[in-house]
Amino acid sequence: MTGRFITFEGGEGAGKTTQLRLLAEALEARGRTVLMTREPGGSAGAEAIRALLVTGDTGRWDGMTEALLHYAARRDHLRCTILPALQAGAWVLCDRFNDSTIAYQGFGHGAARADLDTLYRLVAGDVKPDLTLILDLPVDVGLARAGVRNGAPAPAAEDRYERMGEAFHERLRHGFLSIAAAEPDRCAVIDASADPQAVHDAVLATTRGRLPEAWA
Repeated sequence: MTGRFITFEGGEGAGKTTQLRLLAEALEARGRTVLMTREPGGSAGAEAIRALLVTGDTGRWDGMTEALLHYAARRDHLRCTILPALQAGAWVLCDRFNDSTIAYQGFGHGAARADLDTLYRLVAGDVKPDLTLILDLPVDVGLARAGVRNGAPAPAAEDRYERMGEAFHERLRHGFLSIAAAEPDRCAVIDASADPQAVHDAVLATTRGRLPEAWA
């Protein structure tokens, strides 16, 4: 594969979608072909599964059931969207990937890491991101931002995870930071509590440092 694969991770309200779009614009300005995608979703089959995961009652699935749904969606996403784009030489920017499963279903819901790692190998083999940008901010700030995003006059339909309580989201934050500490060559933690332009500047600096070929 000749393309590059960058993932954006972090808790609710961290600004992943905004920062992904800004990085895509910067790369396109340098002449790169960029595909923006997301998880769960990113392909027709995965988008159908997404609706099962991000809507409805918070207790509708246990951690392992959620994980199985996420990995089914990921398999379709990889097969139909990500791998063809990478093979064609595109830069793929993905809003969430496997680290979110480890954080949400593992750290958040207690699914065993060994089981999640086995599922990943089954659906993805040796595919992994070239760079993962983990946007970090305090849980109360992130949930407040998400509340604004999904707020008045009625909450957005896709708010199932946001409604899972502050303790759950604290476990997520700990999970993402633990992943970053364990894989420093792949992961970079970005302070997402700053204004969007400052965060974007940090994303650009990190991307230039880790993947200098993006700017050649």
